[in-house]
Amino acid sequence: MSIFHNVPVLTADKLYQLLASRFHSGHKRLKDIPSPALLKNSQKAAKRIAHAINNREKITLVGDYDVDGVTSTSIMVLFFREIKYPLTAIIPNRFIDGYGINENVLKRVDADLVLTVDNGITAVDAAKVCKERGIDLIITDHHTPSNELPDAYAIVNPKLDGCGYPFKEICGAEVAWLLLGLVKKELAIDVDMRQYLDLVALAVIADVMPLQDINRAIVQEGLKQMIFSTRPSSIIIREFLNKDSLCAEDIAFAIAPRINSAGRLEDASIALDFLTAKTLEHAAKQFEILNNLNNIRKATEADTTESASLHVNKDDKVIVVAGENWHEGVVGIVASRLVSRFKKPAIVLNIHGDMAKGSARSIGDVDIFSLINSQRTHLEKFGGHKMAAGLSLHVDKIDAFKKAINQEALNIAPEDFIPKENILGELESDAINFELLDILEKFEPYGEGNPRPRFLIKDAELLQIKLFGADKSHSRLNVRLKPYERQTIEIVAFRQVLEVPEDKKITCSYTVSKNIFNGKTSIQLLLDNLFT
Repeated sequence: MSIFHNVPVLTADKLYQLLASRFHSGHKRLKDIPSPALLKNSQKAAKRIAHAINNREKITLVGDYDVDGVTSTSIMVLFFREIKYPLTAIIPNRFIDGYGINENVLKRVDADLVLTVDNGITAVDAAKVCKERGIDLIITDHHTPSNELPDAYAIVNPKLDGCGYPFKEICGAEVAWLLLGLVKKELAIDVDMRQYLDLVALAVIADVMPLQDINRAIVQEGLKQMIFSTRPSSIIIREFLNKDSLCAEDIAFAIAPRINSAGRLEDASIALDFLTAKTLEHAAKQFEILNNLNNIRKATEADTTESASLHVNKDDKVIVVAGENWHEGVVGIVASRLVSRFKKPAIVLNIHGDMAKGSARSIGDVDIFSLINSQRTHLEKFGGHKMAAGLSLHVDKIDAFKKAINQEALNIAPEDFIPKENILGELESDAINFELLDILEKFEPYGEGNPRPRFLIKDAELLQIKLFGADKSHSRLNVRLKPYERQTIEIVAFRQVLEVPEDKKITCSYTVSKNIFNGKTSIQLLLDNLFT
């Protein structure tokens, strides 16, 4: 295929060099985490929290309903529980309260000090309410500040102008955890902050932070800790995954969606109760609820995706679809599904009354935020970044918005719409060995900023496909890479029923993983993408 004509053939040494080049600042360890005091306003915030604790003031925490927000809240709840201090924790309900600390939430707050985690950097109105009521507000967040900052007692955010923290790409849970380290110091108490690393790692992975610098060190240690932690939620997670060691993808694809499902469909307090459960029985009960919600989320998402697909105009450069009673909690995932299916940016809107609210996802090098920003006159609100955004508008503006954004998209270079395959190279048959597995393991964990290496098979001979599994829903492909080779390789395609094409040729990408079964270790090649 023409788009793969420059893909190199890799030796073990070349692969090692390519992976090592991702880490310009070297491999950090926990001891390399910079002092929390480098976070602007962190010492002022820590002193105020310690003062409130020492003087028995009422403290209320306001979190967020995504995984990072729930995890940040959990870390705070567990810390205050350990020091035996009463903390009121509120996670706003997506459907009733809206996002983050706001005037709705503050109506039910009775406190001397309010803390936020993973939200608050744009809460200008909420800060005014706190000021009027004589409540000190401390905001901890990691989202990009706008031009106007809330008038709070202290704002702790690595992206603030003048913040000296050397690594900016940390999530809300990391900010909260670092701040608590300073609170511990102010109180002169003995609390092992490492015990929360499994939760911090969960947030880093789920919030798609780059697995570079200190994030990498935190995730490495956090995943190890999840295996040994006696916290009920961690025990349930590892029993569910049923693995001797965990990788970032286990969290990203199996655990994070379940925790996220609570806030998406019902209330994030279900996930908070799971992560902070005091007993194994309670943790198991909450996880069962999360599991059920996740199944509902998947079914809702699948139904909405099919419904949305029927509204797609295949001639448009940017998909804009809207429907009544599409669940607000899944429109972002549906947009991602449409991007994958139609290979173009997608905006999915849920209509409720005379308003439409939704999410956008992009592809390749198309800056969806800039595209939406160019049509801001049609919108009530919007925000986001290059690859994802949220927006709301009046229903009677949808058609004009759709037409105008597609007109604007005509100015974007066609090559910007090409999906980024990020394939490292091709491997010869004899290079797929345990040395390869060792090299790949050295650079774990894989995720954002350090994607799992993907390799190319180009125009190979597909000899056979065998279906397996109880319902024959998985495929095992037998492939010969070069016509003159006797050796063949096997590729597994989970949840895909495939057939041998007429020309018996295959071009695909795949990943390499370790498979341990009945005590025997083998190399497993997993189908990533088929190219026709």
